[in-house]
Amino acid sequence: MSVLDALNGEVFTAFGQHVIWSDMIGNTIGLAALALGWRRSIWTWPAQFLSGVILVAAYASAHLSGGVGKQLLVIGVALWGWRQWQRGRQQAQDGSIAVRFAGRRERVLLVAGTALGTAAVGGLFTLYPQLSWNPWPDAYIFVGTLAAMVAQARGLVEFWFAWLLVDVVGVPLAFSSGLAFSGLVYVVYLALVVWGMRDWWLRSRAAADRTVLEGAAA
Repeated sequence: MSVLDALNGEVFTAFGQHVIWSDMIGNTIGLAALALGWRRSIWTWPAQFLSGVILVAAYASAHLSGGVGKQLLVIGVALWGWRQWQRGRQQAQDGSIAVRFAGRRERVLLVAGTALGTAAVGGLFTLYPQLSWNPWPDAYIFVGTLAAMVAQARGLVEFWFAWLLVDVVGVPLAFSSGLAFSGLVYVVYLALVVWGMRDWWLRSRAAADRTVLEGAAA
């Protein structure tokens, strides 16, 4: 038996849903990656990289080419994000990752890029049905995940809002695709996203207040 066959083997069946190893392991690591992101640990990126590698097998087993493509992008962005946070940590005096709200221009670029990207990817999936059996939700998650990771790499609080919007569609899509464990993990993601959003929000406000006080003192 090959490693790929083993990863796509069934772990258990619950409520008529077949849970496979790659789906369970990949999403468990992805959950850990989100928790590490909440703690602003640079290890969130290696965890996202490993999760992406394993989930390629899960989406391939479900014949979701769009999902495979998304995970390949996750792998690439995880490498870039790791480098971005390494550079940011070197610049920070206390060795932490600074977080902030996006500027107006950054928000416009994120929203416009996500909308245009979703339209482009959704059109591609519609044109080539073999890439996705549910093109528009798949395209939305595909591009939304990429936008969230880019925002995270830049230390933007909006990263959490992007993940929240992805989860709203991701939960029902995962269950309907037969990836039950992915659906369950997305539900847990929602709780982590809410707590992570609160933590980064408070930290960004505290940093802004310190900047104002330092400016006044100068």
